[in-house]
Amino acid sequence: MSTETGPADISWDPYDIVIDDDPYPVWTKMRDEAPVYRNDRYDFWALSRFHDVEAASRDTTTFSSAHNTVLESMGPELDDSHMMIFTDPPGHARLRTLVSRAFTPRRISGLEPRIRQICAELLDPHVGSSGFDYVTDFAAQLPSRVISSLVGVPPEDQEEQRRNVDGIFHIEPGVGMRNDKAAEAGMAVVMYLLDLMNKRRQDPQDDLMTALVNAEVTADDGSARRLTDDETIRFGMLLYVAGTETVAKLLGNAAVVLSEHPDQRADMVADPEVIPNAVEELLRFEPPSPVNGRWTNHDVTLHGVTIPAGSKVLMLTGSAGRDDRAFPDPDRFDVRRTIAHHLTFGYGIHFCIGAALARLEGRIGLEETLRRFPEWGADRATATRVHTSTVRGFSSVPVTI
Repeated sequence: MSTETGPADISWDPYDIVIDDDPYPVWTKMRDEAPVYRNDRYDFWALSRFHDVEAASRDTTTFSSAHNTVLESMGPELDDSHMMIFTDPPGHARLRTLVSRAFTPRRISGLEPRIRQICAELLDPHVGSSGFDYVTDFAAQLPSRVISSLVGVPPEDQEEQRRNVDGIFHIEPGVGMRNDKAAEAGMAVVMYLLDLMNKRRQDPQDDLMTALVNAEVTADDGSARRLTDDETIRFGMLLYVAGTETVAKLLGNAAVVLSEHPDQRADMVADPEVIPNAVEELLRFEPPSPVNGRWTNHDVTLHGVTIPAGSKVLMLTGSAGRDDRAFPDPDRFDVRRTIAHHLTFGYGIHFCIGAALARLEGRIGLEETLRRFPEWGADRATATRVHTSTVRGFSSVPVTI
């Protein structure tokens, strides 16, 4: 079995906050010199090239999601948690079919007026001011309010639950996201959703929690059954947490990137039709979730290196988006770049089921921002970055306008 991974001077540590501030140079070196990278300290392998990540995303027989997809949570004792993102075929298809009913094109497109209204409520108070915090005052609030409304969380509870969702991503040095504070925040969201589930059984509403309570799935014997309480809460957690966090990071990243590329921002102001493509370029250039884990079901050899069965493999979608084998001049930010597809939302059966909603919120959020504030300044030095092994972005981005 080969375990050579390339030059000894290549070191990527997903918990190193210095590297995380700008991981792209080391990812470039990994793509060129160690496309199958080994980290002994944290016992994982990493794939960094676009076509390797794309192929691994399609190959669920080899690269399993059933042992979790977050580095510090992965392990052999985990096996198919019945949460859709941690489930392999054939069970994954049944669960995805169920959730996809909540994200129909009609339901998503119908949210546009409400999203614009929320943007106005959040942005209008800052018109005429000298500046504000783009993340805490806008980017973190918008997706939280949207997904809260979809799930059925009433307005008076939304801010508290947004803070709880943020707490789930709390990092303890040397421990990662598996810590008491993150666990307490996660339990707070679980208990809240459990209470909401019971309320919807008594008083159904036009929301996703009611849809989950009434949903049926096909069992292995072909019979129909309702979701268990545990499955209902797991689905609720998946939709609520993922729907809050990713778009907040997308918009926060956009505030910084567009400040650093004023010519590209001016192009978006002059021609708003380019904004949907700009969202795709932002997702490629600074992806909110650049690291996704898999577990090998059997030995696999890539580039002459054998990854043993039962290994943790990190698919670096953030690196894949900067791979010059797939994107010419990949470190150049270009809102008019032609992008056949990127891997930020995943690929294959685990393609993000909320991608259409994220794109809608990203587009409208930028349209409404640029309509009010065609220029702003954001300094990375004054912004506060969130450091996790899987999510990358900012918790605070002060802007001057």
